[in-house]
Amino acid sequence: MNADCTEPVTTCIMCTMNTGVAMPSAFRREHRAYCHYPFILVRILAPSVALVLSVAAPVAGQSRSGDAVREMVRATAREASQPPAEQLSLAQVLAEVTRVNPRVAAADAQARAAAARVSSVTRPPDPQLQFGFMNYSLPGLAPMPVLGMAQVQLMQMLPLGGKLRFAGKAASASAAAAKARVSNVVWELRSQTAMVFYDLYAAHQQLAVARETLRLLQDIARTAEAMYRVGEGRQTDVLRAQVEIARMVEDTVRMQAMREAMTARLNALLDRDVDDALHVPLLPDFPDSIPPRRWLDSLADRERPMIRAGQDELRAAEASERLAHRELLPDLQVGLQYGQRGGSMAEATTGEPMGRTTDRMGSLMIGATVPIFARSRQLRMREEAGAMSRMARADLLAMRADTRGRLGEAFAALGRARRLAVLYRTTILPQAEATVASALAAYRVGSVDFMTLLDSRMTVNRYREELVTLESDEGKAWAELEMLTGRVLVPMTKEAP
Repeated sequence: MNADCTEPVTTCIMCTMNTGVAMPSAFRREHRAYCHYPFILVRILAPSVALVLSVAAPVAGQSRSGDAVREMVRATAREASQPPAEQLSLAQVLAEVTRVNPRVAAADAQARAAAARVSSVTRPPDPQLQFGFMNYSLPGLAPMPVLGMAQVQLMQMLPLGGKLRFAGKAASASAAAAKARVSNVVWELRSQTAMVFYDLYAAHQQLAVARETLRLLQDIARTAEAMYRVGEGRQTDVLRAQVEIARMVEDTVRMQAMREAMTARLNALLDRDVDDALHVPLLPDFPDSIPPRRWLDSLADRERPMIRAGQDELRAAEASERLAHRELLPDLQVGLQYGQRGGSMAEATTGEPMGRTTDRMGSLMIGATVPIFARSRQLRMREEAGAMSRMARADLLAMRADTRGRLGEAFAALGRARRLAVLYRTTILPQAEATVASALAAYRVGSVDFMTLLDSRMTVNRYREELVTLESDEGKAWAELEMLTGRVLVPMTKEAP
């Protein structure tokens, strides 16, 4: 036992607190210098005092810089604690948008105008009725003897060569194309609305995921602070937790802005004020199986309104081309004329009896147009009509090719989203959540570091957001397939709970 130390050299606290081993006998002289009781008291209390000061310092520093973050956290918590709002189904949105969107009304009016044009082009030009007084003397306007007469004439132009028939075919085909384009506008509008609806759904769900993750990060931060206060954690853990909370608040603000933007876009499609509130979007119940690709291709080629409109426009262009080839044929003009001279005609004009009988005359006139400007008019019309026909045929081929390409992309996107969503639900998310629970328990007993716990928590957050995105992508792919095929593929009678 040392004279200046009441403890054996091998068990002295001050001799072993820094090295963890007993002081060798060679250093007992130095040992006496460090083992006075007052110094021992200071050496024992100094780490505790430093711990308290180190905890108080970052807390005081963070209190000022974190006020804004805490206020945003409280605002997010208040919004998340509100009672659940009513739900909005896709069927309700689609029914309303097809009823109130101005694009549908404009396309329907255009189709009505095209249909009304059919009857007018199948009729010949209006007849011409003419009245005339011939050979009247001036200035008295009296009929000249023998020559003075009054006449009435009726003229009618009669197009030959089936011009009216082909004009009617072209107009009928154009009217059918306009009607098909109304359906195409409806399907495009349904697809556009569904895309915005699914984006709004994704924004709502990702915002909910962010809020839940924010709450869990706050729990992790409190755990880190508690462990730090008792000396079992590190100050960097507390600071990193606060940084992640601030980043999650930033993500929450960004998602709120995205939700507001999607709400404004959907209100615009519904012809509402952009600030009108919408209910929480409800994901529809998607079909259990995906139709075969070949069946979708054949269905799109038969039923897509844009392709049907292209076919009708090609028929109209072909009819117009055949009409242009008949423009060289003359148009027949037929006229009837009735004339009256002398007698009552003169008496009616002058008021004096003529003293002779009235002569009545009739005439029949037949004429025809002469295409003397055929090189610069009719032949140019043929060239124009032929070019328009080739353009319509090329447009139809382009529509079919574009439909096949877009259908292939949507089909692939649908399969990818569905397979990945199943993988996330059944494997990835359960394993990630189990990893978080294990990491949290291990962190509390000091088995893993804080970064492992935090990374595990943020990984779960990312996976949940990706699952929401996959659900939205699946809905968008179904909407694209419906637009391309012109048929409802997702039943709207049953909604997901």
